[in-house]
Amino acid sequence: MTLTTRLLGLAFASADTLVEVDPKGVVVFAIGAGATAGEDAGATWTGRPLADLLHDGAATLATLQGMKAGVRIPPTSILVSAGPDRVRRATFRAFVLPQMAPAVSCAISYDGPAFAIAGLESPPLMDPDAFLADAGRVLESSPDLALSFLDIKGMEGVGDDVADRLNRRIEATLQSAAVQGSGAAQLTSVRFALLRPANDRRDIAAEIVEAGRAEGLSLGAEAFNSPVPPGSDSLCVLRAMRFAIEGCLKGDGLANPQIAFADSLKRTFRDAETFRSVVKSREFQVHYQPIVHLDSRAVHHFEALARFNGNNGPADAIRMAEELDLIESFDLAVAEKVLKRMRQPGAGLLKMAINVSGASLGDDTYVEQLLRMTAGAPEERRRLIVEVTETSAVADIEAANRRLTGLREAGIKICIDDFGAGAAAFDYLRKLSVDAIKIDGAIVRDIQTEDRSKTLLHTIVEMCRSMKLETIGEMIETDAVAAELKSAGVDYGQGWLFGRAEAEPRTQLSAPTMVRRRGTVEAWG
Repeated sequence: MTLTTRLLGLAFASADTLVEVDPKGVVVFAIGAGATAGEDAGATWTGRPLADLLHDGAATLATLQGMKAGVRIPPTSILVSAGPDRVRRATFRAFVLPQMAPAVSCAISYDGPAFAIAGLESPPLMDPDAFLADAGRVLESSPDLALSFLDIKGMEGVGDDVADRLNRRIEATLQSAAVQGSGAAQLTSVRFALLRPANDRRDIAAEIVEAGRAEGLSLGAEAFNSPVPPGSDSLCVLRAMRFAIEGCLKGDGLANPQIAFADSLKRTFRDAETFRSVVKSREFQVHYQPIVHLDSRAVHHFEALARFNGNNGPADAIRMAEELDLIESFDLAVAEKVLKRMRQPGAGLLKMAINVSGASLGDDTYVEQLLRMTAGAPEERRRLIVEVTETSAVADIEAANRRLTGLREAGIKICIDDFGAGAAAFDYLRKLSVDAIKIDGAIVRDIQTEDRSKTLLHTIVEMCRSMKLETIGEMIETDAVAAELKSAGVDYGQGWLFGRAEAEPRTQLSAPTMVRRRGTVEAWG
């Protein structure tokens, strides 16, 4: 047995057909089975363009033409033509042997028998939220991508039957152009989006126009493409995609969504690097807002609130940090600053509340680091409260509860922040072991003008009382609201009535004044 024969046997053990494709995409060598019964690929495929042998083979060809010596593409699902209006599913592999470059060696393994093209069903187009959720997975697994937007005009007033057929054609075209394993989305009635291989040269706008012509319609189609820079952080790309898609959904839409995406991506990279630098150098401030006993108006503890660039609230920076997986280091940096302030001479027995994003509870790091910071002075733990915010939802509540239980067992109290603001709040209360809840300011603000808010407040207080949980009302701005909360049984109050966040915690409060906030957000989340 010769070496060549042995190698051929090994090759056919994992493939049905072996093909060599030249730089122009033409099959120069083929051996093995064709897609139809009894077909000899060597006799019928050699000399033909590979794209002609596949159903919608342009994307596969574009992938091959972008391959470099020594590169192997992952297994890809393709459809091989198997006669008039029939196809056969197959798995396609390709490799550029350095000694044979730029020729590409390909292996095809059939998956099941041939079937009619009419049996192909394109999955429905996704909505924007589903598209963004799926894009995170695609960006992690598929390098060299481009975000494409497609505007299609001329579909208005089309009859139901024609519209249905046309929509199926559009779905099939966009889904076939999307990167393997992903899908396309419909953002508005005329705008669509998909992630494509960066080297794909298909003119999908022309294909859509041709699909309309097949239905007797004169469509207008325009594609906008924006490549994703190679090696880009997938979370930065995802955030930029979200900004661009949100712009498309606004009333006037976006004239150039690809420019919006590119600009947003550059801005995200810049902002992420700035945020990392600020956290690393601790170039942010912590201000302290008093939280008082509602019966005595004496200060009970302070909430530590981060400030960037003077008194600017950090809501936008925090949202970005959560999206880009930077929030844990920031939460720990805030805790470090607060503990340092608690240890200063004259700090007495100051009690502090620090915020932790739900995202920071995704692993053990935050809890382990906080316990390590306080290991030398266990009494400090009894002066700490950790407020769990809902800006970024806790992904695994059971695991988060185990981590928070570790903090409680060490003496650190746990509070659910902004209770009543989001859908997850009651799930948090049901599944997290906590000591207190902070009632969302929107409920507090409206208790004197909305009966529903007042009823909700009383319901929350009664529920917490039965569970032996303390309650804090925030955004208190008038004595009347403070009196209403005290009457309802709320334990503590926070708001401009008692004091704003200041660079130094102040236990002696000045006389309250009637104030109304104008859009300022005190809480970091």
